[in-house]
Parts: sequence; structure tokens; C-alpha cells
Amino acid sequence: MLQLTGVTKNYGSRRVLDDVGFTVADGRLTGFVGGNGAGKTTTMRIALGVLASNGGSVQLNGTPVTPEDRRRFGYMPEERGLYPKMKVGEHIAYLARLHGYSKAQATANAEALLERLGLGERLGDLIETLSLGNQQRAQIAAALVHDPEVLILDEPFSGLDPLAVEVVAGVLQERAAAGAAVLFSSHQLDVVERLCDDLVIIAGGTIRAAGTRAELRAAHSVPRFEISTTDDLGWLREIDEVTVLELAGGQAVFDADPAVARRVLQRAAASGEVDAFIPQHPTLAQIFREVIR
Repeated sequence: MLQLTGVTKNYGSRRVLDDVGFTVADGRLTGFVGGNGAGKTTTMRIALGVLASNGGSVQLNGTPVTPEDRRRFGYMPEERGLYPKMKVGEHIAYLARLHGYSKAQATANAEALLERLGLGERLGDLIETLSLGNQQRAQIAAALVHDPEVLILDEPFSGLDPLAVEVVAGVLQERAAAGAAVLFSSHQLDVVERLCDDLVIIAGGTIRAAGTRAELRAAHSVPRFEISTTDDLGWLREIDEVTVLELAGGQAVFDADPAVARRVLQRAAASGEVDAFIPQHPTLAQIFREVIR
């Protein structure tokens, strides 16, 4: 488990991180979201020891992270960091050898991982000849090839087509299922919402919300319901405790206390056939807009 507590960072008189704290649990995917300049990359670099903080702590399983601990980390920066003149398979195997693997095991790890990421036929190609999307896949392989216990990825889905997103998402889920603590940032909120167990939202260098998807939805949810019936629902506008958001014949979306919503359902059922009555939950994009105001 990776834990950040009270992390601060200043550049001169400007504070870019202020009391940042959250946990990345073993076996779980944690999405880290925020706008440009919110502090995501700075936070990740401090967790990795690439950048020094001005205050706070970074701990692994309850003790301060050491340089030896960080050898068990995997990191994918947003910027491309591979050697363009090296062959794909050789490069990823070389990185595994830097982490102590034998030549045979490093080669086996690299080839299996690149095959899983859809680059099995490109092992002998130079990095620079790959498309940007395939370079991104190779960059992800570089972060994973030594089987890290903690995985930190900065915008891993950037530049990937929908099929590649699914492949990479599957690989990250497999790593989490094997027990790794996985933290990744992304501007693709729909992917984050679908993939993550836990979410952290940062804006202006401070954590605005953190928790599981269910916890964030509960904390930021307005009781909202969608109803579809065979009867006209115009009478909804006559109920003072109901705020009608959408209404077209027998279709409506409205806000109301759950007890009031039950009365709406009962009245609708008494007037005609109810085809659907569904509580609506806020999307991550909606929660994000709310908490960064």
C-alpha cells in the first residue's frame, strides 16, 4: 500500500501542492484526475522520489519509502522516454535486466508482455519506426516488465485507439488482480470511471475528493430518477416536492426525495403501465465539475 500524507511542494513563493494525501491500495486501481496544471504529475514524481517535496511523507506499507523500495516501482511518464534506435524487444528486455533479471528471464518477460500488449510482431522493429500509439504500448511495457509491486502511470491511454485502450486496460486490471497497487492519471474520465476501484480528484494542488466510486457517488449524488410509462406524466409538474428536469409524454427525469419518488411510482402505476423506473447516479465527469468549482 502506497500512502501520501500532507505532501506540499513550493516553487519559490508559489505553492503547487498543499497538504496532498491519499492511499493507493494493493490489488486496486486508483484513478488520479485533474485538469492541466492541477498537480498530478508533480505528485507522482514526489511519490517516485524523482522530485523532492517541501513537506509531508510518502510511505510504503506503513514505513517511509526507501530507494530500495522504489526499485519495486514501475513508472510510465507522460513524455516518451525510450531509446529510438533500439529494437523493441531488446529495449524492454534490457530494462528488465537493469532490475536484476537474467538475460533469459528478461527476454521471456519482455516477449510475453509485448505479445500481451499487441506488439508481438514488432519485437525486431526500431522504437522510432513505431506509430505513436505503439510507442505508447512499448512505454507501458517498459514500466511493467520487472513485475513492479507499485505501478504509477501518467496518462497511459494517451494516443491509443479504442481497441488499444481495451488491451491496456485489461493488462492493468491483471496487474491489480495479481496484487499490485496501481495509480494512473488520465483525462479520459469515462475510462477512469469504468476501470477504477478508487478515485482521487485534484485541483489547484489540493485534493478535492477521494474514495471508491460508490462513496463519491453517494457523497455527490442528488436523488434523481428516470421513469417511463404508457401514461402522460404532465401531473409531475404539480407536485411541489418534485423538480422536473426532462418531460416528454410518458418519459421523465426528475429530482425528488426517495420517499416522494416512491409516491410518484405508485401514482404512475395506478394510471398506466410503468416500463422503467431507474435511479440515476452522477457520472465522474459530473462529480469532477462539481468538486473543482
